[in-house]
Order: sequence, then C-alpha cells, then structure tokens
Amino acid sequence: MRPLTAFKPLKSLADALAELLERATPLAGTDTVTTFDADGRVLAQDAISSLQVPPNDNSSMDGYAVRRADVAAAGTVLPVSQRIAAGSAGAPLQPGTAARIFTGAPIPEGADAVLMQEDCEALDDGSSVRINAVPAAGQWIRRAGEDITRGAVVLSAGTRLAPAELGLAASIGLHQLQVARRPRVALFSTGDELVMPGDVPPEQMRPGAIYNSNRFFLRAMLLRLGCEVTDLGIVPDRRDATVQALQQASEAHDLILTSGGVSVGEEDHIKPAVESLGTLDLWQIAMKPGKPFAYGRVGNAHFMGLPGNPVSSFLTFALLVRPFLLRLQGVQAVAPRALPATAHFAWPRADKRREFLRVRHNAAGGLDLFSNQSSGVLTSAAWGDGVVDNPAGQTIAPGDTVQFIAFAELLG
Repeated sequence: MRPLTAFKPLKSLADALAELLERATPLAGTDTVTTFDADGRVLAQDAISSLQVPPNDNSSMDGYAVRRADVAAAGTVLPVSQRIAAGSAGAPLQPGTAARIFTGAPIPEGADAVLMQEDCEALDDGSSVRINAVPAAGQWIRRAGEDITRGAVVLSAGTRLAPAELGLAASIGLHQLQVARRPRVALFSTGDELVMPGDVPPEQMRPGAIYNSNRFFLRAMLLRLGCEVTDLGIVPDRRDATVQALQQASEAHDLILTSGGVSVGEEDHIKPAVESLGTLDLWQIAMKPGKPFAYGRVGNAHFMGLPGNPVSSFLTFALLVRPFLLRLQGVQAVAPRALPATAHFAWPRADKRREFLRVRHNAAGGLDLFSNQSSGVLTSAAWGDGVVDNPAGQTIAPGDTVQFIAFAELLG
C-alpha cells in the first residue's frame, strides 16, 4: 500500500498574498504616453508642478470686485470702472469703483472681495451697481496656488491614473507621462470538457461539456488592469500539450495564468508540466470559495494557476492575482477597501475558512444575500455588487455589521 501523504495546513489568504507580493518585483522599463491615453496606467515617476494653480487670485463667482472700504453699508452705489472676463487681465481697481467680473477672471489689484451678482443690482445700463450686502474679507476669491504650489509633487510614482488624475496632470501642463510597462500575460484554460461559445450550439453539446466562461471574465479582468493579454485558448488535458503551451507562454510573457487543472488528479497535468520546466508550489488557501491555488516560475515568467469553478476562479483572481499585477506595475496600495455595512440576512453556518459571500445593497441600505453561494454559481457574481468578507468561524445575524467589499474595488 502507498503511504499516506501528510496534508499541509491551509494557508491564510493574508499569508498567501504577502508571499506573492514579496515575489512581485516591479517590471523593468517604462512607456511614454500622452496624458489623453494614460487612463488606467501606473505613473512611473513623480509628476512635479512647475507652476502654481490657480496662477493668480481669481473670482469664483460672476459678480463685482470691490474694495471693502468702499462698501460701508448695504445699498451703496458704485460706478463700474471696468469689465474683466476669464482669460483677460484687468487694470488696478480705482478707489470708489467696482469691477464687473466673471468666474475665473483675475482679481484686479486693490480689490479684496467679490460680491456675487445675486447680491447686486445693475443700474444705468450697467454703468453703476447697487451693492446690497456688506462683503467679508476675501469673499469669493480663489487665491493663487491654493490648489497646487510651484514645485509640489502633484502625483506620486506608483499612482494608478484615473480621470481625476489625468485632469490634474493636464492642469500643470503635462501632455505626456512616464508610466510603468504593461504586464504581458499569457492566458489559457485546461479541460477537455470545455467548449467555446459559438463553436457548438447548446442543443448539440455533448454530455459533460460546458462552455468556457472563465476565459471571458479573466481576460476582461486582465485588460482592466492594463495588461497585454495573449489568449492561448483551451489546452487539451494531455501532458505534452500542457508543456508545449507553458513553453510557448514563458518566452515573451511576465505571467502565465491558467484556469483549472491545479489539483493532483490523474487528468490534472499543470503540476507535473510546470515542475518539468521550472518550479511550482501548490497552496490550499483558507478561503471559500477558492482554496486550490498554484504559484511557480516557468523560465522568466511567473506562473499562477486558478481553480476551475467559476466563482472560485473569479475571487482568487480578484484577491490574489489583481494585487500581484498591480505591484508588478509599481502600485503599493493594492488591498481593496472594505467598508462597514448592515446585513439584512442570516448566515448561521460558520465555516472554518474565511468566506466571501456574494451580496448586493437593497433599497433600505442594507445587504441582501444571494440564495446560492456555491462556487459554481456565477449568477451570484453577476447579481451582486460585492462580497461580505466574513472571518472564519463567524456567523451573521440580521442587523449585524459586516465588512463589505464592492466589486468596483476588485474588478478595476
């Protein structure tokens, strides 16, 4: 009889992620892209402002710029000595007069307050104005440099650029940005049971066959992370085919990502194939859904093997692969944000593993639970707007405060 194999204890998700991030050395090389095309990319060097924003004191309202000393009481009438629009330069404000001014226009020298036009009444076809309120010092004036000072680091290296960051870079005159190189990822699935949509109509599917859903959501998640994806399709359940796919993928990619075949059954060829070409660790992670996960190296490429069940694959990617790929691009803050929320459901069955329960917000502001939490029910991920991160051994009663992670945090 064969000796019994000693099973390794389950690895915590936190420990697994820490080990992966230790191995995620940022990629060498950068790209220069226009600011228009930098959405989703990771900044490779600090963006430093060579100017101040705003460049000069300006009005935050349409109205009238005045000297406060000239408006001792409401009802004061002043002649209008000039009109200042955004983009024009006004003259110094003459004492005893007001300047008609518009949003974004520079404050004329001598003025120390702006009254919005709703507090004023134009007289004599606009040649004079009645001031119906006494202004406070600095009222409705945006000060030069109050947003950005000259020499300030506006965006730090490692920042993942989103629309607000692009606008900020443009506001200091940067039309090009140095960004981290995109990770090159080879993606393939294993399993003779897999069929591509479009190849076989549903009514002609052979017994035991399933459509390859994992390939679609994994590719989409990789693209959202800025990766260059090479889709190698479905690899047959044969050792030689798996070795060939791995060799091909290792030649020009930073990461090889597979779905399925990371167990140790007779038809699971990933483990021996990777070990024949490089190194592999099989991890049993204390998370549900999830658990089987593989990390290794094939040549210069990292290798990661995800479980085949779709929700398990979806969540292990979100919680382990996503942070790894972000760290390869130089991002330091890779953990998704969890926010407190109120459970409007009961979860009386505590599990020994850390659970990720698919939920969505309801009209009352609480969380509803999808009825079937099986790792094969991808409907739960499409129905939900996030997951409850439930600690091992924890039950949930209606009204309990739980930790909610939005899919928006996990998918982009």
